[in-house]
Amino acid sequence: MELLANLHPRIVHFPVAFLILYSVFEISGVILKKDFLNKAAYLTLIFGIITALMSVLTGNQAQEAAKLILSGKSIGISEALERHEEFATITLWYFTALFILRTYLLINKKFINKWKYLFIGLGLIGCYLIYSTGYYGGQLVFKHGIGIHLQVK
Repeated sequence: MELLANLHPRIVHFPVAFLILYSVFEISGVILKKDFLNKAAYLTLIFGIITALMSVLTGNQAQEAAKLILSGKSIGISEALERHEEFATITLWYFTALFILRTYLLINKKFINKWKYLFIGLGLIGCYLIYSTGYYGGQLVFKHGIGIHLQVK
């Protein structure tokens, strides 16, 4: 599982980019009234969820590896690790719920203006969740030095 743990820093940037781009497409599609931007938002949301799932899975492996290395270390590291994991999991479930709701509305042809405006707000809330996840992940790397030279033997 060392491979999965070492992949986390490489994979984690994909869901950040896809899910923020999803919000940009969602906003642009409503403001510019362009259907192709709405379709691009939906497709980008799918890619964001897939890559977020990969990030959470590799992150769980990295967390297990870090726990082995950090046993008995600072409480601040454990707290940041737990908060990072919580926000990552919440973010994954949040965008998955958005996808399910959006799919339901599209299938039933109810994804109209009032829903589109609501999804703009929901996308911005999702961006805050991404920010929070990254904040605690950044603390782990830049404040505590986690994952800089992660090698599990």
